Order: sequence, then structure tokens, then C-alpha cells
Amino acid sequence: MLVTRAADSALAEACRTRDELAEVGIANQALIINGRFRATMPTDPIAAALEERESRALEKHADFLASIDHYTVPLRAENIVGGEALRQLLTPAPPDAPVETEPLPAPPPFRAPADIIKDVAAAGRGVILTMGKGGVGKTTVAAGIAVALARAGHKVHLTTTDPAAHLAATLADGIDGLTVDRIDPAAETAAYTEEVLATRGANLDAEARALLEEDLRSPCTEEIAVFRAFARSVDRGREQFVVLDTAPTGHTLLLLDATQAYHRELNRQARETIPEAVRELLPRLRDPGFCKVFIVTLPETTPVHEAAALQEDLRRAGITPAAWIINQSLALTETRDPLLRRRARSEHRFFHEVASLHPTVTATPWAVHPPIGAEALLALFSENQSSESHAKVHL
Repeated sequence: MLVTRAADSALAEACRTRDELAEVGIANQALIINGRFRATMPTDPIAAALEERESRALEKHADFLASIDHYTVPLRAENIVGGEALRQLLTPAPPDAPVETEPLPAPPPFRAPADIIKDVAAAGRGVILTMGKGGVGKTTVAAGIAVALARAGHKVHLTTTDPAAHLAATLADGIDGLTVDRIDPAAETAAYTEEVLATRGANLDAEARALLEEDLRSPCTEEIAVFRAFARSVDRGREQFVVLDTAPTGHTLLLLDATQAYHRELNRQARETIPEAVRELLPRLRDPGFCKVFIVTLPETTPVHEAAALQEDLRRAGITPAAWIINQSLALTETRDPLLRRRARSEHRFFHEVASLHPTVTATPWAVHPPIGAEALLALFSENQSSESHAKVHL
């Protein structure tokens, strides 16, 4: 059972997974489209935009949907956590509630997104990492930060290690001072393998070279190659701003034992001294003056709890996050759709929970128009966006 949201990137990932499983003979598959939204108030701009966005994504992947049995689970107002909520998931959705007129409660005070950018820009250079559960918008937030810094006149390099990211498409229109690339695990692994075979493997006999080639096919090789590229990107932060959209899994564990694990594997495969960029990586990530980690979450149960666990992992590694960013908040919009309004009300407990986990919190509203392109990304961290968000909290 493949589970997806009615979103372009999620459906594309489900399609890739279907194909990969089929290649190894696992063909008995079905697809569940979870959290499908249907607007009950088409005149509400937020509701209309959300339904239209999902419909466009489903239409774009119509061939994939036609090739696989699929089922739809409607979006519910409540978070599906706990036994009772799970039982309700299998029952018909309750009738739509009447339109609420009572104002939403105000969340705890949080920093304006534009103020976060000012804090980062004050350093003049360094590394910014966006981290969090997959699907919370790390790529969008990273791109928004990079665009805001570039527009402020700084030299910025934006890179990603997330295979599901599409930064090049997001920033199709060029921006002065901003460069964009992606760490491709396959390309990095191939380059590292070729380098080891050309150096350590150059004078080996056939049997020893075959053993080395077998060793290089281990999963550790990809970790070394990607980690080396990651360290190189961080190293660039000595001269400019580097914004990294870290992958949703794997990198946190690498950071916890970075140079030790890397050195053991590097010595086993290549017998080389550890590069300076890798040797200095953890000290640089632990330096709050050089590196700022932003934990990105959605105002929902699982993303917040997984982000809290991530924060503890980072702190054990000596890395203190600079701030949390609550992304795509309905509570910061003017929606009047009954279901979305109830979801917006439920978000406030997560604002309070995040505020108890870190002293510096900012938030971005759910956007009618997807943040694609430089101007839309810049709006995420603009002065106008910040003031509007604060005004909309007190609907």
C-alpha cells in the first residue's frame, strides 16, 4: 500500500516507488491518496486554492493513477492520532460544521520571518541549514532564505541533498548573487569510486582490485561520497552564505559521529588522510556564529514531535538550533471554510508546544499561490508578509 498526498511531489515519489518495487518483482500494489480536500465554501480563497492545487496534481499524474488501484481518504479537521481518531478515520466524515464566527485564540508571540533574515544577514557569511521531517517545506524555506539574502546584496550559494527537491525549477528566473546546485548521491558516489580505483587501486593485482571494487559497492561508499560533498559545501561558508536543504534522513546520524565514521571508512577504502573540510565540519556546525540551523515543521502532531526528536539529536551532537519555523499555517490565514477553520484552531496547541521547545519561533502562512519563483519565495520573508501574518492571527 503506497500512501501519498494529492500533491505533485508526493505523487511523483509514489510513482517512482511503484516502479522501483516493480523492478524487483513486487507488483501487488495499491495507492492510498490521503487527506484529499473538498471545499465546502468555494468562495473562500484558501479553500478554493487548496482544492484546485490538489486537482491539478491529480490531473498531472492521471496516467499513474490509471495504472494502479487507488483509494481516497478525505481530509479530516482533527489530527488522526490515538485509537478513537483512527476508528473515526474508517467511518463516514461528519456533516460540515457551521461557519465559525468566534475569533481564533492568539498563538504565543513569535519572531517575524523578516527579522530572522536580518539576524542571519548580520554575520555577512556562514552556513544556514534547514532541517525537519520530509514534506514540511525545507526546500521552500531554504530557497526563500537564499533569495532574501541575495536580494539584500549578499553572495549566496543554495544547494540540496534531498533527491525529491526541485530547486532549479523553483528558481527558474535567475537572481544576481545567487547560485544553485544539488548534491547528486549517484554522481558523487561514481566520482569517489573512480578516484579510489585510480589511486589506491592503480597498482593492485586483479584479486585485490576485485575486493576493493566489492568494498566500494557497500552503502558506506555513498555515505562517504555524499558526506564529502556536504563538507565541501559547508566549507564554502567561509567566503559567502551557503544555504543547505539537508536530506530528511541520514544526515543527522552522520553529523553525530561525523569525522570518526568518515575516517574509519575512508581509511578502509582509500587509506587517505581526512580532508580539512571534513575535519573542520563538526566544529563549524557547532559554532553558532558560523552555522545557523533552522528546524522546519508543520503545525501538526507528527512533524512537531519528529522535529523535537531531531532537536535532541542535534543538541547531543553539540549543535544548537537557531530557531524553529512553523510552515504553512492555516491559523495565519483568513480562511472561513468550516473544515480548514477547525484545522486552523487545532494548530494553536502546536504553536504553544513549539514555543515551549525553543525560545525563537517564526511562522509562515499557507499561501494561496505556491511559492514558486523568486518573488513568491521572497514574500515568505518580507516585511509585508510579517505584518500581515501578525494581523491575521486575530481573525
